Amino acid sequence: MAFWDTPSLGLMERTLDAAAFRQKVIANNVANVDTPYFKRSDVQFEELLSKELKKTSIQGRRTDARHIPIGQTSTPVAPGLTTDDKTVMNNNMNNVDVDYEMALQAKNQLRYNVLISQVSHDLKNYRTALNGGR
Repeated sequence: MAFWDTPSLGLMERTLDAAAFRQKVIANNVANVDTPYFKRSDVQFEELLSKELKKTSIQGRRTDARHIPIGQTSTPVAPGLTTDDKTVMNNNMNNVDVDYEMALQAKNQLRYNVLISQVSHDLKNYRTALNGGR
């Protein structure tokens, strides 16, 4: 196991993956703003992550796949895609609101930037520790 393979960095990696996926979904929604009968999609990740983090149990850390697992083992949380089939915004039965999508994009960009800053900070701390504080 590498020093950078920590649970917190793994969680941030999955969250960054979800943010990148969300960016693609938002771009697809905006690109189809005038497509008749198009239904917008959304990425569900934070809700799934919150449910997973609320599970409380002690879990041992395995440094080798051959070690016996201690406690509850959980699978990494992956983002899910949902489609809103119930609402209609336009006469063409489309439900994409460009202003809403742009707000979601700005929120997603802010989340992504914060996560990148945190990962950079953590890796800088590892580098400092490995170099003996220099």
